Amino acid sequence: MKMKLGLIYGGKSAEHNVSLQTALAVINALDMSKFDIHPIYIKEDGEWVRGKALNEPVKEVSSLRLQGNGDVVSPVSLNSDLFPATVAEQDKIDVIFPLLHGPNGEDGTVQGLLELLNIPYVGNGVLASAAGMDKVVMKNLFAQAGLAQADYVSFIKSDYDQSPETACEEIEKRLGYPCFVKPANLGSSVGINKCQDRPSLEAAIKEAFEYDRKVIIEEAITGREIEIAVIGNDQPQCSVVGEIAPKKEFYDYKAKYEDGDTDLIIPGNVTDTEYEMIKEMAIASFKAIDGSGLVRADFFLTEDGRALINEVNTMPGFTPYSMFPLMWKHTGLEYAQLIEKLVDLALERYEQKQLIKHSF
Repeated sequence: MKMKLGLIYGGKSAEHNVSLQTALAVINALDMSKFDIHPIYIKEDGEWVRGKALNEPVKEVSSLRLQGNGDVVSPVSLNSDLFPATVAEQDKIDVIFPLLHGPNGEDGTVQGLLELLNIPYVGNGVLASAAGMDKVVMKNLFAQAGLAQADYVSFIKSDYDQSPETACEEIEKRLGYPCFVKPANLGSSVGINKCQDRPSLEAAIKEAFEYDRKVIIEEAITGREIEIAVIGNDQPQCSVVGEIAPKKEFYDYKAKYEDGDTDLIIPGNVTDTEYEMIKEMAIASFKAIDGSGLVRADFFLTEDGRALINEVNTMPGFTPYSMFPLMWKHTGLEYAQLIEKLVDLALERYEQKQLIKHSF
């Protein structure tokens, strides 16, 4: 029998459109002789819509913007075992693949729901997803694990608003210029700015607070941007590395998704020693957040051969042209095979969790 695979995409997030592109790519890559594909669209206002099972590829992103028409659902309807009155048995989902980027999807919220519903799902669990989304918590965990990284400071909005002058003085004293300002809980380079002086710093912090109640400011590191892809559960494995070579000052949203003004070099030009160092640090970062399924680990590689971890992304860009799948393709795992491998890892983790005792 074919597996009923639910794809959750969209989401109440600034990365809504990125998620739609991911969903389109995954749907068109899946082997429909193996999977019944059930689209589950979260609209920008947070409403859930479940579409009919797909039996052919989808041509355009616009067709994935399901409008409801009586198909608006409660998320609890995804499991007919727990809520038998909400969904017919034949529509029960076997595995969920959350193709969500950013808050309200990549941050542990949807993962927590799926845990409560006891449905196998692809990717990281609640803790890893939440830690991977919050850059401050993530970096604190990396520091605890002894991973080398850039220096940073962070503020919540209420604290910053009490004394912006004091906050800026702390940033200048500790980090200096240039520095990077980012929303703590957002991905896809949204709301990130490079600052060269006090006016640009203040403007960047103001913009970052539009996307999150917490901001992080990091020292600028001179070095090459190196990425590596990790998949697995208890025994994670790494791909070849890739290198981001932006033609702008840094790899911002437009360079990543719109103007293509970036060179992606796969495999990246690193020595065997540098590769082993990056690989070891990537696995350590995966374990530091208690990762499962997949992460993309991003590094700076300095001229003197030091590797500094920048961040991990628990649901990295996932179209066939994104770095994560491309690095695995160059390692020998094609896009469709990668998706199936991740589904297998989801089932493996689910089966392990079913062995846990819940009574004393």
